[in-house]
Amino acid sequence: MLSLIETWIEIILNVIIAFFLVTGTFFILSSSIGIVRFPDVYTRLHAATKASTLGIAGLLIGAFLFMYISHGIASGKLLLAILFTLLTAPVSGHMISRAAHRNGVKPIVKNRTDEYENTIKEYMQKQK
Repeated sequence: MLSLIETWIEIILNVIIAFFLVTGTFFILSSSIGIVRFPDVYTRLHAATKASTLGIAGLLIGAFLFMYISHGIASGKLLLAILFTLLTAPVSGHMISRAAHRNGVKPIVKNRTDEYENTIKEYMQKQK
């Protein structure tokens, strides 16, 4: 009876690991498709930062769980990689898009307004 319970636990843990790996792969694939298909810099940066951040995090979580469950190794490097990826990728995407906007790259504004441009104009008027 004990071996049956151990077998079920092992199967459930393998399913959880596979879920993280497949989910991470899906997000990375959707990110690469978004980078190719989206029309302007801002939507491409959105795809590059959001989806790839989730994809990399999913793959690293799956790798961490595999290493911990199969080999008993708690990898601090994988945990740090997850942390730094989740912290730095969105910030870098935001800064790149902000620099692009300040250098004159206009977003495609179908059915939207460019609120950041209006904010910059108001700020410049206050500075004068």
